[in-house]
Amino acid sequence: MISFYNFTADKRNMSLFRKDPFGYIIFIKKWLIRLFGFLTHRRYRGFNELVIEGSEIIKDLPDTNVLFISNHQTYFADVVAMFHVFNASLKGRVDSIKNVFYIWNPKLNIYYVSAKETMKSGILPRIMGYTGAIAVERTWREKGKDITEKKAVNPNDTQNIKRALQDGWVITFPQGTTKSFKPVRKGTAHIIKDYKPIVVPIVIDGFRRSFDKKGLWLKKKGILQTFTIKEPLQIDYENESIDEIVEKIEYAIEQHISFLKVIPTDIIESDKKLNKERQFPFDY
Repeated sequence: MISFYNFTADKRNMSLFRKDPFGYIIFIKKWLIRLFGFLTHRRYRGFNELVIEGSEIIKDLPDTNVLFISNHQTYFADVVAMFHVFNASLKGRVDSIKNVFYIWNPKLNIYYVSAKETMKSGILPRIMGYTGAIAVERTWREKGKDITEKKAVNPNDTQNIKRALQDGWVITFPQGTTKSFKPVRKGTAHIIKDYKPIVVPIVIDGFRRSFDKKGLWLKKKGILQTFTIKEPLQIDYENESIDEIVEKIEYAIEQHISFLKVIPTDIIESDKKLNKERQFPFDY
């Protein structure tokens, strides 16, 4: 009896169970990104409106060693918005996430740095973590509270970020907290200096008003959300100090203390009035 080895079927099976550098099965990862993409789209284009600027920058970036730095307003909604904007931009949309089918064939080498305790806080965060989380141990915070005695950095965490940069794009929130105008952690500057990625700043707003703290549940409708992508930072990796890079990050994500200023009452009232008047169509 003669048997023939089915190379085509074997290749297909190998592809089906192919894993990313962190051991996540690509097939499952792709379907989870699709699922979360379809489920969350109306949060940014329907219930609320996401106004995007600078998305043309995305399509010109290389496929690997890109670090996105951003201010932070919720645990998950910020990252989900980035997945939407990045994938829409790569499919040719300019400053728009109209027509959610851009998520059907997503970029699968996007990773995001997140606190290990956050990713273990429930079944939904654990599932979401499969889409590209790099879970790290925070050295200055534990169980939702700041600690006085700083813990040592886990070397595995920095190696995982290095591995993610070598494979694709990494999103990080340098302040490590959703509170505004908190100091930028030096760890991000060390990563930039050591691994020399292209650093792309992003500034977001409106997410804190739209979602709960975790960013899992919609808190309020009709809120204008903004998402601004800036030109990559010019960094002298060899000669700039860690403190200089930290300051450059603070300015880039508009979290330097100089941005903390008193807003005139008339502007505050005008913004409130505009938010009340805005009504967004359920347009895909």
